[in-house]
Order: sequence, then structure tokens, then C-alpha cells
Amino acid sequence: MLQLLIRRVLAPLTRLVYRPIVVDADKVPPTGPVILAANHRSAADTFVIPIVTPRPVAFLGKAEYFTGKGPKARLMAAFLSALGYVPVERGNAAAGLAALGAARRVLDDGGAFGIYPEGTRSLDGRLHRGHTGVGALALATGAPVVPVALTGTDRLLPHGKKIPRLVRVTVRFGDPLEFSRYEGLKDSPAIRRAVTDEIMYAIMELSKQEYVDAYHKRPNAA
Repeated sequence: MLQLLIRRVLAPLTRLVYRPIVVDADKVPPTGPVILAANHRSAADTFVIPIVTPRPVAFLGKAEYFTGKGPKARLMAAFLSALGYVPVERGNAAAGLAALGAARRVLDDGGAFGIYPEGTRSLDGRLHRGHTGVGALALATGAPVVPVALTGTDRLLPHGKKIPRLVRVTVRFGDPLEFSRYEGLKDSPAIRRAVTDEIMYAIMELSKQEYVDAYHKRPNAA
């Protein structure tokens, strides 16, 4: 019921207030597994994408967001679950494998899964090298990848701020990418890198960001 309330009431109200510019959302397949691979400019990105995408989108969320004991913590957990967050532990190799497993379960169930290949927010405005988890996920599941470019979310909720500003943002969806030509090669690191680089190039074309062929350093928690 909370998910229905968010999609039927909160999402339209948010779109009315913030008036986001949404380009080519119809490129997102209406059914079946799909990966939405986006650039990452702000903590607000994970709220913006589900609001403008024509179907529910699942994202990974820190497990501690779902384990609080008080009423406020339980309400937050319910809200994040309704938004489509999937709780996962973070911080080590085992956690990374668990995250990919959680993402794969969403796709195996025919859902839409959102991912930021850069791995963290870009604080310099540039698009950084993508981690190959997105390539591994696409190859393992066969799900198409829709590139997504967000513009303006860094002004909507700047790094270190907790209250969003009244700023108009733009979300552009690209043509779905499919990688069936690599069938049987999902375990190849070189192929995972090639797929990831193709996805990042598509995001760059949409976002018009300067590309940096280096991983972005994870910012300090704010």
C-alpha cells in the first residue's frame, strides 16, 4: 500500500513541484528485466530516477537503514522498501558478491534494477571510469541496459546538504544496449570491461560530461 501511495500520490506531487525534464522515458522496456545504468551526481539521484521512470526501480541500500528499532527507523525502512531499495551489507569483497546476488534476484524476477557504475557520487562533475559489476550483471542475466543521464541533481541536493533545493533537473534515457554477442563469455574480465566501457560511453553521450579514465575516490560520509 505504501508503494502504491508513493507512485500514485508522492511521485506525481513531486513532479508537479519540481517539474523535472524527462527525455525518452519510453525507451525503458515496460516489462521484463532491465538494468538502468546512470551517472551519479547527488544522493538525490536514487529518489529522482524512480519518480520519473515509468515502472518501479530497485536500488541497493545500506543494510543499516533497515535495522533500526525505533518508530522513526521503522518508518524509514518501510519507506525505502516501498521505493524499491534492497538492503545489502557493504564494505568488503563478500558484500560486493552479495550485492550482485541481490541485483540478480531482482532481474531474475523480471524487475528493473538501478545501478551507478562509477560506484560513488562524482564531486568534480566529471564522469569517471565504471566498475565492471554492471558488465558482469548484464552478461550473467542477459538483461538489456538502458543508460541514464542525470543533470542538475548536484544542485538539487549538493554534497553535504540534507534539504533539497527547488531546482529543475533533467533525466535522459538512452537506447537499450544488449550484449548477446558475448554469450558464453561472462567470466572473461576483458569482456566485462568492454561491456562496462560501452555502457559508460553511452552515459557520456547522454550527459555530455567530461570522461576520466580513472575510478573516482569514494567521498567521506556526509
